[in-house]
Formats: sequence, C-alpha cells, structure tokens
Amino acid sequence: MAKRNIEILVGLFVLLGLLALVFVALKAANLTSFSGGATYTLSARFDNIGGLKARAPVRSAGVVVGRVTGITLDAKSYQGVVTLDVDRRFQFPKDSAAKILTAGLLGDQYVGIEPGGDDKNLQPGDTIAQTQSAVVLENLIGQFLTGKAAEAGTAPAPAPAASGALK
Repeated sequence: MAKRNIEILVGLFVLLGLLALVFVALKAANLTSFSGGATYTLSARFDNIGGLKARAPVRSAGVVVGRVTGITLDAKSYQGVVTLDVDRRFQFPKDSAAKILTAGLLGDQYVGIEPGGDDKNLQPGDTIAQTQSAVVLENLIGQFLTGKAAEAGTAPAPAPAASGALK
C-alpha cells in the first residue's frame, strides 16, 4: 500500500511539472492572455517597426489594453502597417499617439498608446495618425560612431614634438 501511495505522489509531481512547463512555454510565446472579450481594430503606420512581432502587447500607462494582430508592408508608401486589437473597455481619443517601445534595454518590443485630449474617440477601423517608429540600437550605435569619427577628423592635429636638445 505504501508503494502505491508513493507512485501516486510521484505521478502528481510529474503532472504538476508538466503543467508548469506548459505555463512557461505559453508565457514565453506571449499567449497567456486568453481573454475572449470584445475588441475593436485600429491600425498605425510606422517608418520602422524594429523587432515588433504579432501578438506583442499594446499598452497604455503600462497596462496591457490589446495585442498586435498583424504586420504588413504598404507597397505604395513602404511603411509598416501594424494592426491592433484593443479591448472595448479602453477607448482612446482621436489624437492619441502610438509608439513602438522596448521593455527594458534589450527586451521585447510593444506598442504604447499615449492618449490625446480630443473629445471624439477612435472608432473601429481608424488609423492612429501620430506614430513614432522603433528605436533600433544598431542605428544609434552607428550614429554615435559616425559622430565620433567626424569629430576626430576635424580636431586640430597635435603639435609636432621638438627634436634635438634644448638650447
């Protein structure tokens, strides 16, 4: 009987371990929110979306208010068009701004919405007019290095060392 109890406990422990593994996998894949609530669709155009991915969170004041559902390239303007599903509980003014932000220094990217002050709200299918593209770390480093190289090229040359003995 004691052996059977130990086998049941080991089985429960293994089952809990598998459930924890599934939870971690869903969290890593950004699929932990299974909210079936009503949403509405917005879109935003960005010059550079950086590493933004579908299913990335949409946040306002740090609170998740929706998800990125699609990313496409506009063939005419060559801008990235990001489609957002926002929870109906959260209504944003028409003059709101969308930014692609990074969680931490090298974390995942998400869309941040800053509410505006307009009396009218965005309607389903509207496009957020004010956007700010992603800051790409490689571009910043390249600009920094280019600036330092330009400074080095315009700096005055060092005075030649005196040769010979002192008089």
